[in-house]
Amino acid sequence: MQVVKNKSTDDAAPREDEITPSLLPIRREDFGYTQARHLLWRAGFGGTDAQINKLVSWGPDKSVDTLLGFVDAAKRGGTGEFDPIKPDQFDKDIMRPLTEDERREQRRAQQAQDEDTLAKFREERQSRERLDRTQVGEMQKWWLTRMIETRHPMQEKLTLFWHGHFATNYRTIENSYHMFMQNQLLRNEAAGNFGVMLAGIIRDPAMIAYLDNNDSRKGQANENLAREIMELFALGLGNYSEDDIKEGAKALTGYTFEDDTFVFRKTNHDNSAKNILGQTGTWDGDDFVKIILSKKACARYIMRRMYHFLVADVPPDERGGDKNLDGAQQKVLRELGDMLYSRKYNLQPVLRRLLLSKHFYDETIMGQQIKSPVQLVVGAVRSLNTPVRDLTILNDALDLMGQRIFFPPSVKGWDGGRTWMNTSTLFVRQNILAFLIAGKKPQGFDASANTDRFDTDALFAGVPEDSLVAKRDPAAVAMHLLKLSLGSAPDHGVAALQAFMKSRENKIDQDTLTGCLLLITAMPEYQLC
Repeated sequence: MQVVKNKSTDDAAPREDEITPSLLPIRREDFGYTQARHLLWRAGFGGTDAQINKLVSWGPDKSVDTLLGFVDAAKRGGTGEFDPIKPDQFDKDIMRPLTEDERREQRRAQQAQDEDTLAKFREERQSRERLDRTQVGEMQKWWLTRMIETRHPMQEKLTLFWHGHFATNYRTIENSYHMFMQNQLLRNEAAGNFGVMLAGIIRDPAMIAYLDNNDSRKGQANENLAREIMELFALGLGNYSEDDIKEGAKALTGYTFEDDTFVFRKTNHDNSAKNILGQTGTWDGDDFVKIILSKKACARYIMRRMYHFLVADVPPDERGGDKNLDGAQQKVLRELGDMLYSRKYNLQPVLRRLLLSKHFYDETIMGQQIKSPVQLVVGAVRSLNTPVRDLTILNDALDLMGQRIFFPPSVKGWDGGRTWMNTSTLFVRQNILAFLIAGKKPQGFDASANTDRFDTDALFAGVPEDSLVAKRDPAAVAMHLLKLSLGSAPDHGVAALQAFMKSRENKIDQDTLTGCLLLITAMPEYQLC
């Protein structure tokens, strides 16, 4: 079908006089330890002292290009990843449909009222469901391990973002391999092309099942997928009508799947003329996506959602929300959205502009974002080099803190921000940090968990040998630990650490350092990044 497309062909970088001042790049001389640490936490899951200092030596351009390098590596045919993902990473046949022979046998049993054979089929199904629940648990551990160990933290960070954006819950679809397939789709286009990702989503078995499009047919169009694409995935409230949803649902009729493969059932598709967002034609689902992408509102909405995840809390759409934003922030959001549109939804150059901008390193931005549970746990392991200890315990803790991966609470995903924090989640947050740092097993968890002490020498890797920190000067060590863990050294933090060290007769050994980290991670500032 012929649709109106984004006609811009301007891929050249805009002149500096055309850029909102706060989106101009940060100067190299302004990119120090605090800024490099901020970049690693927001574009990934934090970093060690040595990694932070490496970014400082590189400067902002090389640092950002390295973090985004996974996009170009993927275009060359591989990521160079520590653990390449294979198609058979997980068993795809656990929840396979019955074969033709099995269906025939089941029909005969139903007709003959053969309860023994029917019971066999039920038991087999229940056994497969148990295996599948076990497999999704293994997938949680696998992804958590990737986030902890990856050399491409921004790829996994953005995959987590898209998992919350295109939220799909395993409990509803009950097919772990379909969740794995969707996870791969999101990872492959994490900073690639949003249009490609959206076109993939309407063909994704997990999303089709989650939003009930598998039975959507001419005369009985299910509106769920069209509604969520417009409201949550691509446009935001105020940029479409109920009629657009109804017409979009017709365009998506016949979009279903068999086993693990997308299928377009032409006989179920409504081929009538449809008017979607002011464009009329006999549109199908692919046309529906192209029409949405032709609207600048789509690009602006996507950048608002990414800005909310990477930079600062903003309302998810423009309707009535911008009055709470300052003028500079409004200009930043609009310019980033317009840039995404002009770049035909290629995310990498827009993310590069954002991560290099003065705005990203503004004092009102740094250290102001509440860490998500995943950010808290993965970040503690990556930045402090603690042992992983027990992936089952970490996953259970994520669940208690409100972020169980592969189980987002609704199609809206996780709200984030202040919703992460309440009395019960704060208790779990502090306990799981104590478990990682000191091996203090949270009450009620597996007694077989690894509770070994971790090597605190890793906290000083790369520190110059002639420095006061290397010589374990108490005041210097306190400043070092605070800046690494909090990004700053607040007076109350310095006082708390110095008092604790004094109680230990200023002996800077493993027990003292572990105690210092327990004090730091109990500070309110540690919940922020």
